[in-house]
Amino acid sequence: MNKKELLNQIIQKESFLCVGLDSDPLKLPHHMPATPEGVLAFNKAIIDATAPYAVAYKPNAAFYEAMGYGGVQALEETVAYIRAHYPEAFIILDAKRGDIGNTSNLYARAAFELMDVDAITVAPYMGHDSVQPFMNHDGKWVVLLALTSNQGSHDFQHTKLEGGEPLYREVLRVSKEWGSDEDMMYVAGATQAELFTKIREIIPDHFLLVPGVGAQGGSLAEVAKYGMNGECGLLVNSSRGIIFAGHGEDYAEQAAIKAQEMQAEMAELLRTKGITTK
Repeated sequence: MNKKELLNQIIQKESFLCVGLDSDPLKLPHHMPATPEGVLAFNKAIIDATAPYAVAYKPNAAFYEAMGYGGVQALEETVAYIRAHYPEAFIILDAKRGDIGNTSNLYARAAFELMDVDAITVAPYMGHDSVQPFMNHDGKWVVLLALTSNQGSHDFQHTKLEGGEPLYREVLRVSKEWGSDEDMMYVAGATQAELFTKIREIIPDHFLLVPGVGAQGGSLAEVAKYGMNGECGLLVNSSRGIIFAGHGEDYAEQAAIKAQEMQAEMAELLRTKGITTK
């Protein structure tokens, strides 16, 4: 999916919602088996319920790999289900890869050729040659970690370099030359939304993938205030707050309600910015 197609989906749905499929089998509704088959059934119901309100889905590889072969198969079948039933959806594999070039090349082939996702999250700290193999796939995206929402982000990302600039800004400055806003996005955590203005000084046109809204305490309004650009430029992810909104047999309906609530707030934020078809 190219940038224009993604922006069209945002305008048509008046949404920049990404639903994170962090489908922990131990947190499934009690009537569902904590197995790969249970996770797949859960995912399909969540996807069906939230598809009217979401433009993207982000399965986190760890929740599937931890179940072994069956879990990986459930991940592949989840992606295939989205492709077959909601081909307009943007699919991000949250795997946070980052290794030497030859290994990265194999990770890229697995994600883009075998699984057929649109994007994959990548750690930039091994440098250009660890990221480049992911950039060699036409029509695919790299989502680089820039400023994450976890508490430990302050251990390194905010380290001051010579001149007083934090490390995350140097990562942005250097890595933006590896691609363009047509094939590269950045992860920026919602819990540090006030710093998005500093990010936008360096990458005004790139998409930001923003985790941390909802269960982690980030504010959607703050994210939009500091991070939205003239095209929107945001994919805001919510995982637990949507997919585990309900724990009974109506879990999919409860997920839909939460997704619709977020979409309605996003629609208003887009209208305020003048990004709307209406």
